[in-house]
Amino acid sequence: DFLQDEKKADLINSYLFFIEKENNLKPVLFPQEKKIYKSLDELLDKLENEKKLYRETEIKIRFGSESVNEETKKIYICPFTGKVFGDNTHPNPQDAIYDWVSKCKENTERIGGLKSKRFFVSEDPEIIAKYITKRKEPITKIVFSSVITGKLFNSKKAVIDDFKKHHVKFLTLMEVQNQNKFQIEDSLLKFIEKNLTEEKIKNFVNLLANYKEFEPYLEQWVG
Repeated sequence: DFLQDEKKADLINSYLFFIEKENNLKPVLFPQEKKIYKSLDELLDKLENEKKLYRETEIKIRFGSESVNEETKKIYICPFTGKVFGDNTHPNPQDAIYDWVSKCKENTERIGGLKSKRFFVSEDPEIIAKYITKRKEPITKIVFSSVITGKLFNSKKAVIDDFKKHHVKFLTLMEVQNQNKFQIEDSLLKFIEKNLTEEKIKNFVNLLANYKEFEPYLEQWVG
């Protein structure tokens, strides 16, 4: 398939394609380091060992805000839903209650075809006390932050999935060999040096010579 797709593929590139598939290689570029690694797993192991992939951290989660508390002196109440606004927990409680009842789905009262703006007001401490609810205490949760972006994720797996999706690029062995912009990591470089020898390329040619379908390519490469 490679030779059919690459009509002018030369011997070296064809050989690189062959050893890439034979060894199940999937080189990966990590642009942040300007370096190409032998595999994604190798890169991930390195970053995890160096603590350059994610950090464990704590966040506090609060549950809503109080509408009424012990300091509240006046409240505005929606008669249709019980929604309440306190004079010390909302910057404009009267405007807020007007806005609420005018949009409230449960408000079916109409005056002149428009929704009623009716609401209750109370300064009675005993009435106000009935609307005081104890807010849940905030909880602490362990999450993970990406070292690269600083974004928070719920799990290590989510950090790694994001890293795979946005911060690496898979290359072919041919692309690795034919570029000079990025450094090649040692294990991948040693693999290339070990396999890209005259003797091994000759063995590759001899292997292909056993198959008639490769004759046109061999004639092109070795004459």
